[in-house]
Amino acid sequence: MSASPQAQAPAKASFKFPFWAQIVAGLALGVLFGWIARSQDVSWLKTTLEQVGDIFIQLLKLAVAPLVFFAILVSITNLRKVNNAARLASRTLLWFMITSLIAVGIGLAIGLLTDPGAGTGLTPADGKEPKRHGSWIDFLTGIVPKDIVTPFTELNVLQIVFLAAVAGIAALQLGAKAQPVLNLAESVLELLQKALWWVIRLAPIGTVGLIGTAIASYGWDLIGKYATFTADIYIGSALVMFGVYPLLLWTVAKVNPVQFFKGAWPAIQLAFVSRSSVGTMPVTQRVTERLGVPKEYASFAVPFGATTKMDGCAAIYPALAAIFIANIFDVQLGIKEYLLIAFVSVVGSAATAGLTGATVMLTLTLSTLGLPLAGVGLLMAIDPILDMMRTATNVAGQAVVPVIVSAREGILDKEAYAAASSSPLDEKAAEPAATPVPVAA
Repeated sequence: MSASPQAQAPAKASFKFPFWAQIVAGLALGVLFGWIARSQDVSWLKTTLEQVGDIFIQLLKLAVAPLVFFAILVSITNLRKVNNAARLASRTLLWFMITSLIAVGIGLAIGLLTDPGAGTGLTPADGKEPKRHGSWIDFLTGIVPKDIVTPFTELNVLQIVFLAAVAGIAALQLGAKAQPVLNLAESVLELLQKALWWVIRLAPIGTVGLIGTAIASYGWDLIGKYATFTADIYIGSALVMFGVYPLLLWTVAKVNPVQFFKGAWPAIQLAFVSRSSVGTMPVTQRVTERLGVPKEYASFAVPFGATTKMDGCAAIYPALAAIFIANIFDVQLGIKEYLLIAFVSVVGSAATAGLTGATVMLTLTLSTLGLPLAGVGLLMAIDPILDMMRTATNVAGQAVVPVIVSAREGILDKEAYAAASSSPLDEKAAEPAATPVPVAA
């Protein structure tokens, strides 16, 4: 049957094999091809899988710098359309901090119960100091760029956020004089999101390459060696994603948690595959809006969260990793160290900057605790497998907080929340009208 040009035909066709099913198929094929490449020592298959995965990630990263800049710029200026914008921003930051504290608490509790570094057979000699470090001096001084070009060429997301925030605040101060620049910024942002949407549609193919490469490169033996630590990361992330978030949605936002996951699942599954909060940002914003969060507020909260809200990478992971490394290096951690881990997780989240991996955040945590940075090398091999669940948790939190804040402020569209579709890629997006949003006093 030939495809009809009518609007409903593509939706019917794609519904037969929805995007989530394509992702699942990609996961299955990736595991199969990776197993074949490793067990049969098929070098060309391993190389092909690696190249496919690398190309997909590179395509996502290609849009990161301009996407973050224009998304933050537009999101800040969009707040002028929302009453009590300062209150919304402060409440968003507050809930970011609350959920991060809960997440790091869960990470510490699991680490103390399981001692993930015990019995692994690893020694300090197996560690290797990473090339990228994170320290409070670097973090604080690294916010302000030395020039305008370098943050974009070196993909320093934290500095890009700083430049975008300055530009956005300046545009708000200029008022009508800045409108032509804002119109251009909005057009560029839409162009970038459209192009990135084409890349996102390649996610099933990218999944085959990324999962296949992980299996072909590391195999099940490595996963077994880090079994306790890997299980801790996945269990801790699952407790936050499927325990803490639903509880907050039920008790604080007073909405159905199951409906949240139905609406947010496309972003969560893409985050799991891509391992990039920023790369997933257009999907996260789309599903957040479909969950009833006003577009003007979502366009601020989601980009802000994609660069600073990291419950997986900046809370659960560094807490467990610090305990793991302390076990290996036979260092005793006390109450002071655990409080420092919590402090770093809440304040230093922006160090992860929404990029793939959390090495900078981990080195920041280790340097604060005085633990050997060589311990990071113990976790590098297993990092891609851990990063999938960490990023999925990050993105879930980036969608949860705007829903909670919107519900608390009385601006959540409950009917839209209840009717949120399962996947924004199965049908054409219906863009809500950009109208000023009243906020409860």
